[in-house]
Amino acid sequence: MRRSDREIKDINEIIQVMEKCDVCRLALNDEEYPYILPLNFGMQTDNGEIILYFHGANEGKKYELIAKDNRASFEMDCSHKLVTDMQTGNCTMEYESVIGCGRIEMIPDDEKYDALCILMKHYHKEDFPFNKAVVPRTTVFKLIVEQVSGKRRMMK
Repeated sequence: MRRSDREIKDINEIIQVMEKCDVCRLALNDEEYPYILPLNFGMQTDNGEIILYFHGANEGKKYELIAKDNRASFEMDCSHKLVTDMQTGNCTMEYESVIGCGRIEMIPDDEKYDALCILMKHYHKEDFPFNKAVVPRTTVFKLIVEQVSGKRRMMK
């Protein structure tokens, strides 16, 4: 990381940033260019291990790419604030961001409901009684994070 003064080194702080984010951009390997898509997500952590959960329709390009190569990178960011200095004519941006990579695994049917509950908990702090009829029409997958780093710029 070029700007080590902005690096978030504590894994618990990185997880706190991830909990604030509402979109995770997932990058998959395509033949000529990476394929990137913004997704809602849920997160489970255990002793510094991070698992991200995603959902979608039962078909689409992302599943074709995952079947060929389950390696993926991700990015999420939050806490954006434009900071301007009218006297000098300078501006900068406050932010917090996390990037990482890992491997994707598809969630079997008998584990989908629990995974969707983890996903829903990210957006609804209390239990949200979602319609269970959507479960068979939904594909759920997880990214087991192998590497993660965080970065922050907040003005004093």
